[in-house]
Amino acid sequence: MNRQALIAQIEKKKSVLCVGLDTDINKIPEHLLSESDPIFAFNKAIIDATADFAVAYKPNIAFYESMGVKGWESLGKTIDYLNESYPEVFTIADAKRGDIGNTSKMYAEAFFNAMAFDSVTVAPYMGVDSVSPFLAFEDKWVILLALTSNQGAFDFQLTENTDGEALFETVVKKAQEWATPEQLMFVLGATKTEFLERVRKAAPDSFFLVPGVGAQGGSLEDVLTKATNKDYGVLVNSTRGIIYQSKDRDFAEAARGAALKLQQEMQRILF
Repeated sequence: MNRQALIAQIEKKKSVLCVGLDTDINKIPEHLLSESDPIFAFNKAIIDATADFAVAYKPNIAFYESMGVKGWESLGKTIDYLNESYPEVFTIADAKRGDIGNTSKMYAEAFFNAMAFDSVTVAPYMGVDSVSPFLAFEDKWVILLALTSNQGAFDFQLTENTDGEALFETVVKKAQEWATPEQLMFVLGATKTEFLERVRKAAPDSFFLVPGVGAQGGSLEDVLTKATNKDYGVLVNSTRGIIYQSKDRDFAEAARGAALKLQQEMQRILF
């Protein structure tokens, strides 16, 4: 998945929607528990119901790891289904990996080769040698944590140096020495509304993965008016606001309705 293919999907669907697949077995409809793989059954139904409106899907790896081998099997089936049935969509392994070089190389092998994701989220704290192994894969993307949506982001990411530059800005500027916007994205939390324009100024050509819209209180309109660029430049993630709209047999239909509502709002603002 290259940048132009991603932009083409955005323009075709008039959407920058990313659906988060943070699938919790305790929250899915009870009737699915009789399936041989309830997690995959739920994911497949959500994907089929929302693929008309979503340009990306983002499984959060922790929700699968927590179930051990069965969880990894569900994740594998989910990414295989996406790649086979909807090869045009962008896939994100929300893994937040990052370690010394040889370990990062193995993480990259896992998500890019063994599981064939288009991208993976990476923590930048250990610097270039922890990130560069992910960047060695052609036509794969690194999505680097920059300014996150959680309350704890204030602990470190917003601390400023003597020049008034926040740590998140230092990270964004330095990382652009490692790769171009053809391969490097940044995580930008929608709940940090007052900083949206500062991140865009620091990375004018990059795509941002934007969590925090909906259940976490982020404003879609603020994101789409303050953080976009000429190539749209954002993937707006929604998880709970889409996948958990119903615990009954109509859960997929309810998810489709929520995804359509977001897509229509995106179309109104952007196109």
